Formats: sequence, structure tokens, C-alpha cells
Amino acid sequence: MNTAYLIHLANYSDGVLYVLAGLLVIALGVIVDRFWYLRRTILRGTVFVRELAQHGRLDRDALQTLADGAGDLPEAALLKTAADHSGYVQGDPLASRLEESILVMAPQLDRRLWILDTIVTLAPLLGLFGTIIGMFHAFSVLAAPGHAPTAVTGGVADALVATATGLFIAMTGLVAFNAFNNQVRQILLQLDSVKTMLLNRMDGHPITDGEGNIQTAIPKIAAAMARAG
Repeated sequence: MNTAYLIHLANYSDGVLYVLAGLLVIALGVIVDRFWYLRRTILRGTVFVRELAQHGRLDRDALQTLADGAGDLPEAALLKTAADHSGYVQGDPLASRLEESILVMAPQLDRRLWILDTIVTLAPLLGLFGTIIGMFHAFSVLAAPGHAPTAVTGGVADALVATATGLFIAMTGLVAFNAFNNQVRQILLQLDSVKTMLLNRMDGHPITDGEGNIQTAIPKIAAAMARAG
């Protein structure tokens, strides 16, 4: 399959294959972008949750230090909110403010996934449309005098390439879309875990380890995050 034949297939579908190629490039761009961001957020967030669980009571200074150590993680917004309200708000009102921070942060997690969702739906339809156009070209040979049957069958085979291309793009996008949705749910679960930990460590009661020793708020998340990369 050389370049000339690919151009022939694209022209046979009246340019629909060119559009499908553009959709494939866009889909791959979204997949690479979201994979890098979501995977990195999950890995660093896991380290953050693990280190936060080792802390005891948290005051304003400790919360601000943790927020600085979180960097650009979504958890940083929760810590910043907790630091701003430390000493002023506790219990259910603080939980509501932390939940608000999660809701504000949520759209950033699934950003551009709507593009992938649209391509998954649009690509098969465009592929079918290109095949229909190719069928018109294939069967128009029957109207010409002295037509050869192989010209019709060959034209039908060329027309079906558009449908196959659309289905391939849709399958690739669907697998990635479902995987990214699962990763978004994992990040939201991490944020809920951080919210619960903050509430437990800001209620004025001490936190003990499994041996009954009171834990202290020793900020060491920044170093752990640096090791996680």
C-alpha cells in the first residue's frame, strides 16, 4: 500500500478519509496529553496520601507547608482551603468548603475528554458516509458501456476502507476514554481521602498510630514528592 494508493482511497471517498486522518491526529493528541497528566497526578497523589496519613494534628503553618509541597497537584487546593480556614471553621462547615474545592477542581481532571468522546461517536459515522460515497462511485461504473465486473467489486472494496478506518479510530478512542474516566475516578477518590484526613487532623483531637503513640505534624511530603518526580 503506497502513497499513491492512499491518495486514491481518500479521493474515492471524496475527502472523507482526510477528515478521518485529522480526527485520528486530534484523538492521539488528546490521548497523549491526558495520559501524561492523569498518570502523573495519580502517582504523585498516591505518595501524597500515604505521607499525609502519617501526620498527626495539623495547624495553619503545617497545612501551608503541605500545600507548598503539593505543588500543582489537585490536593494543593484542598490544603490551601484548609489552611485559610484553620482555626476559624471546623466540622461540617469545613467539610462543605473542602467539598467545594473538589467540585471546582473536577473540571480540570476531565478537560478535553469531551473531544475524545465526540470523536468516538463521529468517526464511525464519517466512515460510513465515506463508504456510501465510494459506493456511488463504484456502481456508477455500471452505467458505462462495456464495464468490467472487477471494476465494481474493486470499487466496493476501496469504499469499505473508510468504514474500517472510522471503526479503528472509534475503538482506539473508546478504550482510551474509558481508561481516562477510570483514572479521573481514582483521583477524585484520592481527593475525598485527603478531605477526610484533613477533617480528622483539624478537629482538635490527637491522632495516634497503631501502637497508641500520638503522631505529630512533621512536614515531610515535599521531600517525598520530590523523590516521586
